[in-house]
Amino acid sequence: MSDLAVGVDGLARCAWGVSTPEYAAYHDTEWGRPLHGDDALYERITLEAFQSGLSWLTILRKREAFRAAFDDFRIATVAGYGEAEVTRLLADAGIVRNRAKIEAAIANARAALELPEGLSTLLWSFAPPGRPRPASHAEVPALTDASTAMAKALKKRGFRFVGPTTAYALMQATGMVDDHLVGCHVVAARAGVVG
Repeated sequence: MSDLAVGVDGLARCAWGVSTPEYAAYHDTEWGRPLHGDDALYERITLEAFQSGLSWLTILRKREAFRAAFDDFRIATVAGYGEAEVTRLLADAGIVRNRAKIEAAIANARAALELPEGLSTLLWSFAPPGRPRPASHAEVPALTDASTAMAKALKKRGFRFVGPTTAYALMQATGMVDDHLVGCHVVAARAGVVG
C-alpha cells in the first residue's frame, strides 16, 4: 500500500492525489469517472494535449482560464477560430501559450466536427473491457494497445497532439479505464463501503 497516501482528511488516496488540494479534488471527483459528451471530451483531449511536457497541476490551475479562452470548449465555436483568435490566445497569460498546441486545439475541433458518429462515440469505442484493479502504481501502464489504437484513429482523422500516452491519460481521466488503486477511498465509496 506504499502507493497510497492518507490525506489530511484521513482518506486513503492514490498517492499523487494528496500532494495538493487541486489534485485531491480532481482525484476524488473527476479522475476515473465516466465522462460523455462531445464538448466535454473535447475539453479533456485539449487539456491533455496542452499538458504534454508540463505538470498536470499547471493545467488544473489554469483550467478556468482555458475554459474562458476557448469559449467553454464548444467544438463548433473553436472550429471557427482563425488567425485573430490564435493571436488572442497567444497573448493570454492565463493559459499555456504554445502556438503548436493552440493550432492543434483548433484543428482538433474542426476534425471533431467531421466525425459522423461524434467525438464521444469514437473515443468510447476504444474503452477496453474491465481489468483487475491495480494494486500499485507499477501496475498502471503509460500506454496500452487500446490507447495506441485510439491515437492512430484520431491521427487518421486529422487530430494532433494525441499520441498513445496522451490517449491513455485521456482514457484514465474520463473513466474509460479506472486506475484508482486497491485501497483508495474512491474505490470503497463506489462499492458502498463506509470506512
